[in-house]
Amino acid sequence: MKNYLHSTNSLAMHCFVKYFPFFIACFLLFHSCQQKTETKRTDVVKDPSRMNKTVKENIHSILDAAETDQQLPDHSRLHYYSFLRYYYETAEAPLWSNKEQWKTEADKLLQYINSTDLQGLYREDYHYEKLREIMLLLQKDSVKRQDAVLWANADILLTDALAGILKDLKQGRLIADSLSYKTDTGVYRTYFAVNVDRIRVGNNIDSVLEAVQPRHEGYRLLKAGLKGFTDSMDKKMYTYLVYPINDSAAFMKQFRKRMAEGGLEVPMNADSATLSGLVKEYQRSAGITPDGKLGAGMVRSLNLNDRQRFKFLAISLDKYKTLPLKMPEKYIWVNLPSYIMRVVQADTMVFESKVICGKPATPTPILTSAISDIVIYPTWTVPSSIISKDMLPRLKRNSNYLAGKGLYLLDKDGEHIDAASVNWAKYSKGIPYRIQQASGDENALGVIKFNFNNPFSVYLHDTNQRYLFKNGVRALSHGCVRVQEWQKLSDYIIR
Repeated sequence: MKNYLHSTNSLAMHCFVKYFPFFIACFLLFHSCQQKTETKRTDVVKDPSRMNKTVKENIHSILDAAETDQQLPDHSRLHYYSFLRYYYETAEAPLWSNKEQWKTEADKLLQYINSTDLQGLYREDYHYEKLREIMLLLQKDSVKRQDAVLWANADILLTDALAGILKDLKQGRLIADSLSYKTDTGVYRTYFAVNVDRIRVGNNIDSVLEAVQPRHEGYRLLKAGLKGFTDSMDKKMYTYLVYPINDSAAFMKQFRKRMAEGGLEVPMNADSATLSGLVKEYQRSAGITPDGKLGAGMVRSLNLNDRQRFKFLAISLDKYKTLPLKMPEKYIWVNLPSYIMRVVQADTMVFESKVICGKPATPTPILTSAISDIVIYPTWTVPSSIISKDMLPRLKRNSNYLAGKGLYLLDKDGEHIDAASVNWAKYSKGIPYRIQQASGDENALGVIKFNFNNPFSVYLHDTNQRYLFKNGVRALSHGCVRVQEWQKLSDYIIR
């Protein structure tokens, strides 16, 4: 046993000596990695003339430490970390302060962030509260003012916020990450850095940020109306009601809470008559038909508050940012939320028309295409999605359903099939047949169809339900767009 222990210790010593350089190398590597990720909690600089240099050093060490989780030590998340690393490698730092004093541009940027709702943006996306806290602290506390780490954190957050504003004003927030400027290193120098420099050296921040936004007239008009809306906007947070109702007890709890927020108390054990009366009272105050029913329309009204309206406005502004910088010489614009189609030529509206678009269950897709042809007195081949969701359940209940709607069944060879001869019960999703409607005044497409290439099987067309154009809310179709002024559109295209 004694010899065994001796030999074991000797082997251990031999291995240690043999691999000693490797152990030292690993230790040094590990130690250097630790040092790289460590940042100072504070860095007091007594001499203001040395502050800029020390802030610059801290900026680099903070960004080095944030490489893994892209967070500052106080857990503030950096949204544009890659750009920050690129910019601070060569930029003169700090960007927003000089010898323990804020530059004018820093104050202007904070003011701009505070008013980003006028641009259809949200100030919480740009570190507003954290920046305001740090900037006030550094301005008022003479001891904290000597801390280079605080100045460095503020500098990084201001640049990160400005990059976010630049991206959101140019591209909006709807674009996929794979297409975002955030991940496009090619625009770091040509877009982000250029505009950060313009503001940093004293160019008017409003002018610089206005210049990167869309030039479309609709965008300009929509944004111009934002101030009047936000000035009187009710910013209170209201309970959101989920509909359809899955859990009636949970829904009623949320409903009572939401009604109380609007000033109407619903008793815990309210009977149906009391509940109906309270619902009617709310409906009258909201300007909707007082039917006393707690249905989809009532829930939609309760959920539609000023915060929700602001979201709609913000999304509309962002959609303008997805358009080309210059529109074609002539184009057709279908504005789905307003149920309006406009024909534009040389930046002038030729005419407009009411439209009917897809209902919530079958929304009209957002797309860009070119009209390829016009079909007069078209037949209608029912899309497979409508067959599966709408017609198949009806055929299972009544095999004569198609005949009553002027529709007919065709097999793969185009031969007519008697719908009553088909065992509809055995189909659950699709059917091996086509369903068509003959051309004529009763056809669902009306007397004309405007085709354009798209993967959704949608098009512009007339309708046999022209009376629906009188409705205020016209989200009623299966996805296609019905055009009231179809004759004006066909005349314009043919000319």
